[in-house]
Amino acid sequence: MTGAGFLEDLFSLAGRVAVVTGGSSGIGAGMSSALARAGARVVLVARDPSRLGAAVSGLRADGRRTSW
Repeated sequence: MTGAGFLEDLFSLAGRVAVVTGGSSGIGAGMSSALARAGARVVLVARDPSRLGAAVSGLRADGRRTSW
């Protein structure tokens, strides 16, 4: 197997759950997005409920599986 299919299989996180602390902004938000794009279900944790809700809504709007 070559190309993108090989990389998707090699780095797939399908069926995995990732917990990201500080997931509502900055590096945490970036990591949440990257992990979700790789197929993981992402659980975000942060101190500010409004920013946390916005981050979860943004990921869900992109079709990602996430919760808080």
